Amino acid sequence: MKRKRVLPPIYLLVAIVAMVALHFLLPVMRIVPLLWSLLGFIPLACGIGIEIIADNALRAAKTTVKPFEQSTALVTSGVYGISRHPMYLGFVLILIGIAVMMGSLTPFIVILPFVIVMDRGFISVEERMLEERFGKVWLEYKHRVRRWL
Repeated sequence: MKRKRVLPPIYLLVAIVAMVALHFLLPVMRIVPLLWSLLGFIPLACGIGIEIIADNALRAAKTTVKPFEQSTALVTSGVYGISRHPMYLGFVLILIGIAVMMGSLTPFIVILPFVIVMDRGFISVEERMLEERFGKVWLEYKHRVRRWL
């Protein structure tokens, strides 16, 4: 029987809920002035845009967007020419944008653990699978494009 895994969008949702809870229950101090907090829309919008573009690129290549499933194609152009994992980068930008918009210190605390979970729990596994599947082509791509940015 195949074990169901929690997928990255669920982790993103949990991180957002944790950020909002920390902001309202334990705000500590405002580090982004109220007017400046509107700038959080920029990383939020960029993150959403990167997500959509990366998802569309994988779908156009007719390969999976789900972690732990075997890829049928290696996408290396577009946003994948800038970051090997633009979908995770998009998630982090979304979290940064939300934290800036909230303006207090505590929401920012969630971002680093989220990055670590994505990196250790998903990216490292995906990269091993891609290396096994695509070999030299993957290694050349890996050498040319950074993991995050």
